[in-house]
Amino acid sequence: MPTVHTVFPGPIRQNAYLVTDLDDAIARWVALGIGPWFVLRALAQTGSEYRGQATAPVVSIAFANSGALQLELIHQLDDAPSIYREFVDAGRIGFHHVAFWSDEFDATIASAATAGFDVVHRGNAGGLAEFAYVDAGGTTSTVVEVMELNDATRWLATTVHDAAVGWDGTDAVRALG
Repeated sequence: MPTVHTVFPGPIRQNAYLVTDLDDAIARWVALGIGPWFVLRALAQTGSEYRGQATAPVVSIAFANSGALQLELIHQLDDAPSIYREFVDAGRIGFHHVAFWSDEFDATIASAATAGFDVVHRGNAGGLAEFAYVDAGGTTSTVVEVMELNDATRWLATTVHDAAVGWDGTDAVRALG
């Protein structure tokens, strides 16, 4: 049996969607029974680089879980160059990327580079955690995100997951910051 080269660690942890109205998108997912949603509004992604240029897009994001899978909604609020703006400017909305979470972020990005996958957007979520979007040739989605697992991102993943278990439909939108 051939050896499989693993570029990304573990299972897909997240599916992400770009939206043009965050509150409307949340309401549509809630109507499907998905929630609660944890929202962070107007986050400036300082420390970002998009296709080799410094950038700081401002986004509002929301997270919820469906079982073990985290869902993310992203609405870019400005015109700063980004992987999000590129997608929307191409006339697209909806499913954008899958994400893997990594305890060894730099090693995972190096593995992606070895596989020929270029980093097209990278940042540090305002200093909270490293993330990068790599071009995997359209295999899964437009790009693949790698998110650094650290205390902050582990807390977020656990909080969002645990809130979804047995969610009764109340308190559908919860602020993160």
